Amino acid sequence: MGIKTLMEESGAVMQGHFELTSGRHSDVYLEKFRLLERPRIVDDIGKKMAEESKGIDIDIVLGAAIGGILLSSATAKVLGTKGIFAERQDGELVLRRGFELNEGHRVLIVEDIVTTGGSVRELLYIVKSHGAETAAVVCLADRTAEGIDFGCVTKALLRFPATSWEPEKCPLCDENKALIVRGRTGK
Repeated sequence: MGIKTLMEESGAVMQGHFELTSGRHSDVYLEKFRLLERPRIVDDIGKKMAEESKGIDIDIVLGAAIGGILLSSATAKVLGTKGIFAERQDGELVLRRGFELNEGHRVLIVEDIVTTGGSVRELLYIVKSHGAETAAVVCLADRTAEGIDFGCVTKALLRFPATSWEPEKCPLCDENKALIVRGRTGK
């Protein structure tokens, strides 16, 4: 079963007026935790992410808390390497808990939903600042209109282009539709 079908059947694709983690507004929200709450699906996603990085030399898998914890672990399990995560401290993604990236490490960055790519760019900075190299980026879903490129191998398990707006240009706000704020990562 494909990722889009899994998302639709699990109730992960929601319609309404949503504030995204990026601060933008959208009429579609992808609630990844309808998938990530199911261990077998997490394992399947990890396998698919590992398949997308086939043939690429990877030493470590890095994700961003919270969804990235599950994705990095599941993907690393398939690849037979470590899976670590960055988490927000004072609004900034950082490595904690003794996690390390060393010079020369080839890192696979995994992400759940990409709308603007902000979290991935923060992870790219972490990799670079530790002297490691980004081998590839694989995301569960890419919501961007054109597809996103992070300057390295960049893949998405699902392309799900969805319109989003800056709050001051949101037509749903103009219609006074109630704004729904779902889970937040501390950005």
